[in-house]
Amino acid sequence: MKTVKILAVAALTLISFSSAKAQFAVGTDIVSNYVWRGVQQDLTYTNGTPNIQPSLTYTLGGLTIGSWGSYGVLGSVKEVDLYATYAFSSLFSLTVTDYNWNFTGGNYFDYDGHVFEGSLNYAGVESFPLSVSLNAMLAGADKKSDGGQAYSTYFELGYPISENAKLMIGGVTGESLNFGTTGFGITNISLKLSKAVEITDKFSLPVYSVLGFNPNAKDAFIVLGVTL
Repeated sequence: MKTVKILAVAALTLISFSSAKAQFAVGTDIVSNYVWRGVQQDLTYTNGTPNIQPSLTYTLGGLTIGSWGSYGVLGSVKEVDLYATYAFSSLFSLTVTDYNWNFTGGNYFDYDGHVFEGSLNYAGVESFPLSVSLNAMLAGADKKSDGGQAYSTYFELGYPISENAKLMIGGVTGESLNFGTTGFGITNISLKLSKAVEITDKFSLPVYSVLGFNPNAKDAFIVLGVTL
């Protein structure tokens, strides 16, 4: 409950200092199956199930506080994540995330079922738009096979090859039950294509598709998504 109180105080403080520059935003993705960093998350069915993934954010200057979730339409996924991102510039940002899958029988306030991660992100420059992220799970339900803390560390490189296409490669540096690795392993080699489907003269629907491979798990996946 201490963490909840801290988050509540932080949220009220930000709201009290809100100004014309402060922005609230809400969004939702609908995806054909839920794949995260190359790893299938909804295992109810072999090929995954559709998920609805809502989000909401509050931005004030370089600070963004938000929540992101995923709910399986046919499966068992229920995820509610909280995060805070601070953008030092247009190139560098730091994110702290509190992940919660349904690890602990649906009790959100059992923090033994949460995973806490820190992320460093580099967006790339116009002349060489290579993005880099380094993400380390620092505490919580991120264990090795012997029960010790795994400190799972995932890195990802991204490079746009056109206005609507991006290549990504990511992997884990060591043993991780969350990623299914026993040591260093590449879990995500993917191509993401996006397109705006024109519905009317004034409205278009953003859609995207991701074709990916997980060499570590000897798996492949394709995801279709719609952003609302």
